Amino acid sequence: MSTISVVVKHQGKKYDVDVDTSATGEVFKYQLYSLTGVEPDRQKVLLKGTQLKDDTDMSKVGLKPGQVIMMMGTPGEGGGAIVRPTEKVKFIEDMTEAEAAQQAGATPAGLQNFGNTCYLNSTLQVLRSIPELNDALRSYKSEQSMLDPTSQLKNLYDMMSQTQEGIPPLAFLNALRVAFPQFAERERDGRGYAQQDAEEAWSQILSQLKQKLKIPEGDAARDASFVDKYMGLEFTSVFECDDPAAKEAGEEPKTSKERFLKLNCHIDGQTNHLRDGIVNGLVEKLEKKSEALERETTYTKRSQISRLPKYLTVHFMRFYWKREVQKKAKIMRKVTFPHELDVVEFCTDELRKALIPVRDKVREVRKEEHDIERARKRRKMNPIDGENALGSSSSTAPKDKKKDDKKPAGGDVEMTTEETFKTDAEFEAEKEAEVRAAKKELYSLINQDLLKDEGANQSGLYELRGVITHQGASADSGHYTAYVKKTGVKDPVTGKVGEEDGKWWWFNDDKVSEVEAEKIAALAGGGESHSALILLYRAIPLPSADGTQ
Repeated sequence: MSTISVVVKHQGKKYDVDVDTSATGEVFKYQLYSLTGVEPDRQKVLLKGTQLKDDTDMSKVGLKPGQVIMMMGTPGEGGGAIVRPTEKVKFIEDMTEAEAAQQAGATPAGLQNFGNTCYLNSTLQVLRSIPELNDALRSYKSEQSMLDPTSQLKNLYDMMSQTQEGIPPLAFLNALRVAFPQFAERERDGRGYAQQDAEEAWSQILSQLKQKLKIPEGDAARDASFVDKYMGLEFTSVFECDDPAAKEAGEEPKTSKERFLKLNCHIDGQTNHLRDGIVNGLVEKLEKKSEALERETTYTKRSQISRLPKYLTVHFMRFYWKREVQKKAKIMRKVTFPHELDVVEFCTDELRKALIPVRDKVREVRKEEHDIERARKRRKMNPIDGENALGSSSSTAPKDKKKDDKKPAGGDVEMTTEETFKTDAEFEAEKEAEVRAAKKELYSLINQDLLKDEGANQSGLYELRGVITHQGASADSGHYTAYVKKTGVKDPVTGKVGEEDGKWWWFNDDKVSEVEAEKIAALAGGGESHSALILLYRAIPLPSADGTQ
């Protein structure tokens, strides 16, 4: 075995490496891995302007003793050390049903349909996507567990976490029907239970959780309702008479605060987008007797949001009572909705003042991260030109500017060009440090009152996490399903959650399948096909004080 000693430069450090010329590029990369901690698939080794490949024959690259080789790349998460597994590897076929259900990427459990119970199944699946709700339910205790919907919900979600099969939600359904007899209504022919409105199920389940599920706040007498804390909206409304004569008679507008658990999207002939429907819902006309005028007149109620929860429920008001047929008919109109929702414009001036600096800084940080990622991809596609892939400031930009020209006494110009150049890795590390500093600044902009409210939205921006859909022409018929966005895989060692793949789970009773994000855009309605009825949005995550996510 013949070897050649070379010098490898990586992030400002030099490593003496003996290269086995009878080996391949892959072997050489593993040598560098043991020295730098950078995994072979994350390394970029440049030899004479070309990137070293795994199958390269090292005897044919023309290495010379003492030759300096440039290497770029950083260790991945958890990289940098080769360690023996602390637990014995267990194959999926050797796992119990519960162990298999809890593996990364496992298909979640569905729910069996007991005859027109799809409205309930879809509601339960979307609610289950709230991690904080699952955590709160685990610590919930009740003396009357058999008839307590909250206790039965706890048991149901626990069973669902232990399997990938369809679960019969019979115990919860019975408890719900005892608490809310409307869900025990029979078909007109008496043969089975009637179809129900998923929005009514959603509202009644939340009303039950609001009463029963409390979050410890140190003092038991001050324990907060989970629903109020994480899902409760507050509106500030101004109620004013439309008749100018009322104001002339001394009647003043009245301001009030109200708590709600959903934001309504009112649909009319002009509604094309979710924003249009929200605007419609914030202005309401009412007939009321004026004390000043001593007669019936029209009042306008204008509402603005004064508190945003971490989880925002949006209800498309697609159903209305149709007297001719004595049933809830469906508005078929197509109404689009975004994957990211900005609700700042619907808030009070005081809340907007707190949210806008954070929202704008979030967008600024995102742009910087996008630029870095775009440059990284360009560099990966074309490593030769990669050193110029970070925009106008190339990775080979000089660390120190050229010194001023000096004119000696003889009149000739002496040029001093002492320049040192940043490696690609150094430049990328510098950019990432700038992003981290920007995230620290972002954290410092969060309003202190909002920062103390763990269940509040601190930026005014939401990301879509769940959708309940309805297929059919009326609320009392048709079929309900649910879509829930897949979460990133959680590392069992570090606890960090990985990046999401953008795909969704589609829950069609006990049938569960994976669908692409494009499928969600098709739920805007426009006919009897599946259209969104309830959207569940979650406040976008913000960085911590140290600039990490």
